[in-house]
Amino acid sequence: MDNKDAEKLFFIPFNTGGHWLLLAINPIREIVYYLDSLGNDWTTYPDMKVLIETVLQAFRAQRDIQTSRRGANSITWIKVACPQQRNQIDCGYFMLRFMRDTLALGRLKIPTDYFDEFKCAFYTKDQVDEIKEEWCQFMIKLNVCS
Repeated sequence: MDNKDAEKLFFIPFNTGGHWLLLAINPIREIVYYLDSLGNDWTTYPDMKVLIETVLQAFRAQRDIQTSRRGANSITWIKVACPQQRNQIDCGYFMLRFMRDTLALGRLKIPTDYFDEFKCAFYTKDQVDEIKEEWCQFMIKLNVCS
């Protein structure tokens, strides 16, 4: 990674043990965007927070990046107000939709109140079905199902 990578986002689908959420990370700027369709705060999953902060600290050390004494405290966690699921089973599809929406817009930052183009309190059944269909087509194309 070089200076042009300062604006790249890396997507980390994360399963907490029964729930999928999305982390979009800018490792150079040490920003973690947290998108959770259940609306939980990242502190709900302390092991996830420790893991991501450890990875970013290792990245910093590998790149010999000098930081203040604050260390992990210099990592900025941003909770994104994203569409919320209304059941207990669609979290994986929401996580995929968040990732797809961000990639489709080509944005390098995620606003704390999500994207105007996709802003809504909940995805409709059609919006969830759309990402399910896209995922199925992707898996078929990869020939994973045979």
